[in-house]
Amino acid sequence: MELDGELFPAIFLWLSGGLYLLALSYAVYLAPWWRLRQPGQLHVFLGAVVSLIVLWHLRGEIQPGLYFHLLGVTTITLMFGWSLALVAASLALLATCLNTGHGWEGFIISVYTVAILPITLTQVLLVLIRSWLPKHFFIYVLVNGFLTAWVVAYAGGYAAVNLLVMSGAYTMAQLNATIIPFFPLMFFPEAILNGWIITILVLFCPGWVHSFSDEQYLNGK
Repeated sequence: MELDGELFPAIFLWLSGGLYLLALSYAVYLAPWWRLRQPGQLHVFLGAVVSLIVLWHLRGEIQPGLYFHLLGVTTITLMFGWSLALVAASLALLATCLNTGHGWEGFIISVYTVAILPITLTQVLLVLIRSWLPKHFFIYVLVNGFLTAWVVAYAGGYAAVNLLVMSGAYTMAQLNATIIPFFPLMFFPEAILNGWIITILVLFCPGWVHSFSDEQYLNGK
């Protein structure tokens, strides 16, 4: 979900912007840029950015100041890892905000709900699932792809709701009566989209998915 930055006070926007710049700087520092120099990988990365831009333009204003669209960042994180996924999502959100007229205020607030939080949570869940569950193809597709996308969509949705309440634009009672009851219908397609795409990628283009390898998830299973 994306938010209208004009609902938030200037001091909150500046603080959010400072924290975002720290996170982005850390991501740029950690990013395995060498991977993009491998044959075809830069095209895959740029194609992923363009895909996010297109996906995020398929949106609707479900409440004044609150815009809903599918995220797709679970797939991007599984493909590239946390750091490159954050860079890709930042580029996509910047292009989306410029094209839709939301400006830097909308970018600074929305980057938390559509990028930082879901990407970080996807990466954390990937590590936990690898530690707790067997490395199996169906576990990767159904848990890392499908279930994780569903969980991070919920997290981003509740983060957006709480930010709106913090801004004073709405009360939690209002949002409980209008938006929150529809979360299951809104976020199930996110799980379907990411689960479907990651299944196709690991079957036909496993070299595009950094977190997947035949040796770990297929051989001998």
